[in-house]
Order: sequence, then C-alpha cells, then structure tokens
Amino acid sequence: MSCLMVERCGEILFENPDQNAKCVCMLGDIRLRGQTGVPAERRGSYPFIDFRLLNNTTYSGEIGTKKKVKRLLSFQRYFHASRLLRGIIPQAPLHLLDEDYLGQARHMLSKVGMWDFDIFLFDRLTNGNSLVTLLCHLFNSHGLIHHFKLDMVTLHRFLVMVQEDYHSQNPYHNAVHAADVTQAMHCYLKEPKLASFLTPLDIMLGLLAAAAHDVDHPGVNQPFLIKTNHHLANLYQNMSVLENHHWRSTIGMLRESRLLAHLPKEMTQDIEQQLGSLILATDINRQNEFLTRLKAHLHNKDLRLEDAHDRHFMLQIALKCADICNPCRIWEMSKQWSERVCEEFYRQGELEQKFELEISPLCNQQKDSIPSIQIGFMSYIVEPLFREWAHFTGNSALSENMLGHLAHNKAQWKSLLPKQHRSRGSSGSGPDEDHAGQGTESEEQTAREGDSP
Repeated sequence: MSCLMVERCGEILFENPDQNAKCVCMLGDIRLRGQTGVPAERRGSYPFIDFRLLNNTTYSGEIGTKKKVKRLLSFQRYFHASRLLRGIIPQAPLHLLDEDYLGQARHMLSKVGMWDFDIFLFDRLTNGNSLVTLLCHLFNSHGLIHHFKLDMVTLHRFLVMVQEDYHSQNPYHNAVHAADVTQAMHCYLKEPKLASFLTPLDIMLGLLAAAAHDVDHPGVNQPFLIKTNHHLANLYQNMSVLENHHWRSTIGMLRESRLLAHLPKEMTQDIEQQLGSLILATDINRQNEFLTRLKAHLHNKDLRLEDAHDRHFMLQIALKCADICNPCRIWEMSKQWSERVCEEFYRQGELEQKFELEISPLCNQQKDSIPSIQIGFMSYIVEPLFREWAHFTGNSALSENMLGHLAHNKAQWKSLLPKQHRSRGSSGSGPDEDHAGQGTESEEQTAREGDSP
C-alpha cells in the first residue's frame, strides 16, 4: 500500500498501486490547499481509465454495453454516466449553438481568429463555458459537423464532459487554459503555409487534441506523482504519465459519448491513435526531440505537407506552440497566465513541504520569483521554438506579432526582477516544456525538472 500525498475530504488517501486493480483513485478528487487570488471556474472530475478495459468496450448496442461502461467509471461518476446513457444532461439543460451566440459573446466569436482574443473575458461572458462554446463554434465554422455527419447533441454532450473534467481549483491547468490553447491552435491552423494542405480530419484532430490535451490534470507534475508512488506513475512506468492519462481519458469520453460511433471502426481507431500522438507530443521530456527534428526539416527543406506524416508532425509542433504561447500574448493576458502557473508551482511546493518531501525546482515561493521563472521560460523554451515556427511560416504576420509580444513581455519581467538578480540574470522554466537546446547544462536540467505542475 502506498500513501498518496493528496487530500481527499480532509484525509490522506491510501491506494493500492496494483496495475491490474479495477477500482482506482480519481485524479478529479484531488484538492491542493494554498493561498491564491485566482478564482475557480468549474470543478470537474473524471476517473482514471485503464486503456486495456477501454479496448474491450464495444460500440454496438447490445444489452451489455451499459454494464461495460459502468465498470470503466467510478461509483461517484456512474450516476452521471447513466444519465448520459439515457440522454439526460446533468445540472443544466442542453443548449445548442444559438443560445451561446448572444450579445458580446457572439461578437467575440466573430473575431476568434485574432491573436488578441481575450479568453478570460470570453469565459466570463459565457458563464464559465468558454471551452464548450468555442469548440461548438469552431466545429461549425470549419464545416466539421457537416463533413463528419456529427450529431450536434452528442457533440455538445462530449464537449461538456471534457470541460467538466478539467479541475477548476487548478489556477493554471483548467478549462480556460484548454480554451486558450484551442483558440491559439485555430490561429495556427489558419497560417497560409499550413492551411492549404490541411484536411478536415487534420483540423478536427488539431482542435480535439488542443481541447483535451490537459484533461483531468491534477495540478502537480510528473516527478511529484513518481516520488509519491501514485498509481498512474506505476501504471505508465514513469513515462509520459500525465500525457498518457490525458489521452486515455479523452478516448474514454469519446467512447462513452459515442460521438464517433457512426464512423468506420478503422477510422475511429486511427483517430484515437493520432490524438494520442498529438497529446503525447506535449511531454516536456520530448521538447528537444521535436525542436531538433523541426530544425533539420527546415534546414534540409524536405517538409512535404502533401504527405500525411509530415502534416501530422507539423500539427504536433503547432500544438506544442499553442500549449506554451502565453508569453506571446499581449502583456495583460500573458501576465495573468504567468501568475496562475506560478501559483500552481507554489501550491505543489507547499504540499511537498507539508509531507516533508524535497521541494521541486521552481516550486519554492521564497526562492523562485515569478519574473525569474518567466524569463528563464522565455529564454530557454519559448524563443527557440517560436523562432523555428516563424521560419516555417515564412515570418508570417502572426509570427512577427507573437515574437514582438514575446520580446516586450520579457523586457517587462526583467524590469520586475528583484534587484539582486538583475546583474546576474535568471534561470528557470515555465509551465509546460523542457528546454530548447540553449543555456548551461544546469539551467537546462532545472527546466527539465521544473515542468508545469
């Protein structure tokens, strides 16, 4: 038996790490205590889903289907699932597109392709439903609903599941972050160098992966899960633990909602695998791998976007860019994201201190300032990746705009550095990535260990 360093209703939870156990802990119930000025948006909870069980789930309408779904879910979640199976939406009545397209929210959606899109304002205008509303709009505007003959009610049901399964108590890894990444992905999919080659399947995969890439994120990082002997770390053998969980959870919701059940089995299997490849690409430990490959392609000029393999690789790069694009936003929004992710770092540090664990890099509020963390993140992670992205796009207007914001924001953080740090610079990492092939070995190691909680 292993002690999980989490609080569930005021208790420390003991969990059997047996990988074959069918009753497992839900990340959705993790609560991290800490002081924060960041308001909560929503609270979602999704169970751990064993992919081996998922592979035994069928799309047929036989009587046993509901029982199989029940075995995949926790008892707490089963009531919600049973209502979905009966076609009943929990909590709120189902609303279709027209109800979301009202007033200022509708006006904002007309400018969803603009880089200065304010996702925080949009989330307030949609009453905390930014991810659902945004995805419904994008699926409609890209013609995906018509092309794939998607049922609008089922699509909405799936998107509600995804949105609710982000944890609102996370300052950073919540549904608003997912909506922000999705809006950025939409902008990247419109880049002329890429857009003319994309198929409807490419677009749907890009948007779905962006929306679900951090679903059921516990608010702590992979090293924390490993050193607390969490069952997910044991299951995935300490390899891409969170990313594997995000992927499996997404597939579980796709199958539970039956969004793609009308498509050929071979096609749905391909979609599931490609979603996995995209989500797994956000693993911090693979940052150098992707950056090196991108540089080689651009140097050799051998990218052939007519080829599905090369298009998929660029979708992976686009998702990685979207995931860490906060420093490339206007200062007012970028600063909010920086404060949120650092608050999540500090919460993990407080939790580690409480349980007498070594405090992870960048998680000590007394030593790691927000400016120093962000300057290191921009220098060693964001700049190298976005400069190569700009190279790929031919220095498009959007790329130039993002690099301009990045330079301005970096200067702003430098001006806010504590005086003792200004003369010797700073090192560190930011929310989600490893390092970018620059800086000293120790700085790169800090970046690798200091991924987003």
